[in-house]
Amino acid sequence: MTSAGRDDGTTTFSSPSDRSVLLLVHTGRPAAMRSAELVHHSLTEAGLVVRMLASEADELKRAGCALEPVELVRDHEAADGAEVVMVLGGDGTLLRAAEIARPAGAPLLGVNLGHVGFLAEAEREDLSATVHSVVAREYEVEERMTLDIAVYNGGRDSGVPPVRTWALNEATLEKASARRMLDAVLEIDGRPLSRWGCDGVVCATPTGSTAHAFSAGGPIVWPEVEALMVVPISAHSLFARPIVVSPEASIALEVVPETTEGVLWCDGRRMVELPAGARVEVKRAETPVRLARLQQAPFTDRLVAKFGLPVLGWRGRAERDQE
Repeated sequence: MTSAGRDDGTTTFSSPSDRSVLLLVHTGRPAAMRSAELVHHSLTEAGLVVRMLASEADELKRAGCALEPVELVRDHEAADGAEVVMVLGGDGTLLRAAEIARPAGAPLLGVNLGHVGFLAEAEREDLSATVHSVVAREYEVEERMTLDIAVYNGGRDSGVPPVRTWALNEATLEKASARRMLDAVLEIDGRPLSRWGCDGVVCATPTGSTAHAFSAGGPIVWPEVEALMVVPISAHSLFARPIVVSPEASIALEVVPETTEGVLWCDGRRMVELPAGARVEVKRAETPVRLARLQQAPFTDRLVAKFGLPVLGWRGRAERDQE
């Protein structure tokens, strides 16, 4: 395998293999650096090209973890043509990786080095088997719904172009000041539904139902269920329960004029300030996030494992059938 430099500083490789894997690493974790060395060695030994973001490769090198050979790429093109995006870290690292992988349609395969790691497919102790599955293409790909969000500062008819963004887990409207509540009106399919004085409102996908929406008291929704959730946070209202609506529904939240300002967070990564009178529109996006799955374990088992749910005493259908 030989390398060649380009004018922009990016390194390219000529290789008998046209297979490449983008490797994204939580560079602040020593465990992630050790895992990156193992993944890089195993993939290159199998003849695959390992790509990395130039910034991450530099950080690893400064920490004494220089991976060679590696193809250095820029954010906007990093996942183009990549077979898989392998992510070593927690859910935060996976959400960062989704920003890169989604436009290219590349599937994400997460190895959990964090705490719960709900989006991850494997744990660190399964790393060797995970790399083998990538090399052998022994995985399936599932698509997860995402959200399109448009923010109109000054209202829908202000003439100001909207700020557009997206989310995999959730879009969360929050109060900007800890001392004052947010005053917001919820609209579903063009009709007003309720007004809340609250700490915030979470609009979530089924994927996000185990994240911020769950912490706010929302329901857990199985990934294959197509629906959108609206979960108010600490709302002072008799009608302040989580709401599940059609995936084709249009959701809007308006910050009531002449009240306190708000802020919108998408997946905890992208932020938009919301002055009083701002309008946030949320709907299902056309572009999903693709996840690589190594095993077809039921979602129920994933919940039990990730949350440590108590199931001691369960007898099961097979035991009952023998009675």
